[in-house]
Amino acid sequence: MAKNLLIVESPSKAKTLKKYLGSDFEILASYGHVRDLIPKSGAVDTDNDFNMKYQLVARNSKHVDAIVSAAKVADNLYLATDPDREGEAISWHLQEILKSKRGLKDLKPQRVVFHEVTKKAVLDAVAHPRELSQTLVDAQQARRALDYLVGFNLSPLLWKKIRRGLSAGRVQSPALRLICERENEIRAFQEQEYWTVHLDSHKSRTQFSAKLTHWQGQKLEQFDLPNEAAQAEKIAALTGQEAQVAKVEKKKRSRNPAAPFTTSTLQQDAVRKLGMTTDRTMRTAQQLYEGVDVGQGAVGLITYMRTDSLTLSADAVAEIRHYIENKIGTDFLPGSAKLYKTKSKNAQEAHEAIRPTSVYRTPESVKPFLNADQFKLYQMIWQRTVACQMTPARFDTTTIDIVVGKGIFRANGQVQTFAGFLSVYEESVDEDAEDENSKKLPELKEGEMLPIDKLYGEQHFTQAPPRYSEAGLVKALEEYGIGRPSTYASIISTLKDREYVTLDQKRFLPTDTGEVVNKFLTEHFAQYVDYHFTAKLEDQLDDIANGKRQWIPVMQQFWKGFNKEVKAKEDIPRAELTAESLDEVCPKCGQHQLQIKFGKRGRFIACSGYPECDYTRNLNETAEDAAKEAEEPTIVEGRECPDCGGQLVYKRGRYGKFIGCANYPKCKHIEPLEKPKDTGVLCPKCGKGHLIERKSRYGKLFYSCNTYPKCDYATWNPPINEPCPQCSWPILTIKTTKRRGTEKVCPQKECGWAEQIEAPTKAE
Repeated sequence: MAKNLLIVESPSKAKTLKKYLGSDFEILASYGHVRDLIPKSGAVDTDNDFNMKYQLVARNSKHVDAIVSAAKVADNLYLATDPDREGEAISWHLQEILKSKRGLKDLKPQRVVFHEVTKKAVLDAVAHPRELSQTLVDAQQARRALDYLVGFNLSPLLWKKIRRGLSAGRVQSPALRLICERENEIRAFQEQEYWTVHLDSHKSRTQFSAKLTHWQGQKLEQFDLPNEAAQAEKIAALTGQEAQVAKVEKKKRSRNPAAPFTTSTLQQDAVRKLGMTTDRTMRTAQQLYEGVDVGQGAVGLITYMRTDSLTLSADAVAEIRHYIENKIGTDFLPGSAKLYKTKSKNAQEAHEAIRPTSVYRTPESVKPFLNADQFKLYQMIWQRTVACQMTPARFDTTTIDIVVGKGIFRANGQVQTFAGFLSVYEESVDEDAEDENSKKLPELKEGEMLPIDKLYGEQHFTQAPPRYSEAGLVKALEEYGIGRPSTYASIISTLKDREYVTLDQKRFLPTDTGEVVNKFLTEHFAQYVDYHFTAKLEDQLDDIANGKRQWIPVMQQFWKGFNKEVKAKEDIPRAELTAESLDEVCPKCGQHQLQIKFGKRGRFIACSGYPECDYTRNLNETAEDAAKEAEEPTIVEGRECPDCGGQLVYKRGRYGKFIGCANYPKCKHIEPLEKPKDTGVLCPKCGKGHLIERKSRYGKLFYSCNTYPKCDYATWNPPINEPCPQCSWPILTIKTTKRRGTEKVCPQKECGWAEQIEAPTKAE
């Protein structure tokens, strides 16, 4: 048995470290968190200095047992969990568990921290261990206690006042508020018309355009030409006039590279450039950090990916500069290293920005050993890191003012004279927009006369603010100080999993449920979903981690106000939260006002006189449309209900028309208007029904047994009538991906059999 025991979180990291540390070390993995709060009320004792009651994480109990057994025979114990608060807390929990075991009471484990999984970093960390940082542990405990108290007090209130199964979170709720407020801005937005006037001209073969910017010596503002008549008047006044170059201004401009990646900027660029979700980005980055076998055994390819620091180590900068000088060219190497200052006041400067562990491990050299996601993300990190130490890109910019009668037209252009860092990497933006300054202009001189090829106006309308993309939401969360970069992926996942938001064309749209929850929280717990309050609380957690505050006084201050607020809201009538009055009288009873109500399927319009009056209609339906639908239902000719033998009729519901039984509610048989496509494949689970093509609530196709709910078998991929040659499962499915092309695959995850039918395109 090895005399040294070292504990990490991930088994894949354990394999990598074993190669570096040799036979003197036994390396075990905790598989993440080993203890968590008991999942019931009272886990945080608010009357006893917020004493926290923990229990073992059931799925990891066998791993804890293995660690305990190994610790009893080891001479030295090293805790090498991840280098952040969560990692520090996991080490502390392991220490507490071990101390509770017989024979390990006097155990003194040593904390080992490294920010890259390389031999040099690991050996250096093991040679210089430290004690556990109680301030980091306290900060994590405070965060966990805050999240618990908010969740276990607000969520039951949501259940009672709105609907069971809902939840509220300390950082999840302000993020939901951001999305809902943006949606309200879009609904309230009223577009406004405006016009611009343009001149097309040319010199030799170079054509260019200029925009009217001044009229009668005054600068034109956005709405100075509010309609077609106004622009037509200007064009009429300019027609027949000569065009003369009044001013030519040339400048040299340079553009500096972006700083190396932090967690936030990595997530943003992965969303924009690679189309990866924040959750997928962090999972892939974790794999690159923990280690990948690149031919000579596993090695960590990037530094720790949870960081808000822009610092690069002196060794890393020296290696990057050496690479630029020898592999790219001396023209691309600045005279001195570029230093980047972190904007976040609480950034952990002891950490580094995200970078390759060796810049000489180029993307192409490791490509054969990486999957598609790993390669794309590593390539982007490598390129950004190299670019951040390169010379600026240089441009010649030109501004030309052209006088035509009483107007001045302006044309802007620029030409790149030296690529600099742009030869390696260019930072992305959230919205693709044409850069007017990038147009090429001909060589012109002041006083030169120009031909007027065309004078014309362009109509424009102001645009509502766009909904948040994942990248845009991450950027907003960071700007407001909501959560920390390492939590952004989980915040977004929670909002989607709770069905508070959906993605429409890769942008967040709040659901009815999300809007009702947000309305409740913003109206009754405004302080706790306030952006500044949330950011201030994050600053206090950082102060705890830095030893500037004690965690219990922070908890006491929060709990005093929050508990009082929760108790004050116990008596709010449910109708106040789930109903909104409309300025419309019920067309059925003619007495009561209509309301927008919230039910298990979302919002709808109903009479406030219910149950005396049962009038309802869909939210986006007019009274006239509802009246037409309420007329005598159309009978489905030649069909009887298969369940009760009654007459089938055409009906309309929340998701459009469908066929239902006329004996509803005694008989609840329904079926879609269009008969689902039958694949002809026998259900592999029940062996009785057929797999038919259906659509999920968000429009995605899937295939399920037509005997549902008797049989609940379903698969996302189209099924075919062929048994798996490996596990003999009765069917296979057809799966198409960019990386692997089209394949026959076994739908049984534990089998994993696949056979390629069509190779991926060369573009991928």
